[in-house]
Amino acid sequence: MDHSDANDDELPAGIGPHEGRELELMLAGEKPLAMFNDDLPEGMEPPEIAFDPYVTEGRFIKREIVIPLSNPKLPSMRYYFYALPGEEWRMERLIELERAFFVERVPTTPELETEIGRLLGYDDADILVFLDRFFGFKK
Repeated sequence: MDHSDANDDELPAGIGPHEGRELELMLAGEKPLAMFNDDLPEGMEPPEIAFDPYVTEGRFIKREIVIPLSNPKLPSMRYYFYALPGEEWRMERLIELERAFFVERVPTTPELETEIGRLLGYDDADILVFLDRFFGFKK
């Protein structure tokens, strides 16, 4: 759900509303899970700088994984997941989905993107905006 389109400077409201606010929302208990990968937006510091002190304090649970891409000519992608305690199940499911997309080459669907949005703590209205924008799909 934190997808961004580098060619579109004016994304509609609801696309990426957590982008850049993940730490703030997680500390407030409003976001159960955050996901990052090596493809960080320009100017964004690596998430471990801001998030890892809270992992050390026990406020967040962290998983870091490397997913080999299905094309051996491309480098593997490193992912960082941060969950609130008790929300680790979200992290495990999102890892399953990311592996399915990038290793098994399972195509995404509006249903899978809805599940991802919910795992990341987006509300249904924001998920619908995302689905409409990237799939031309409205429930």
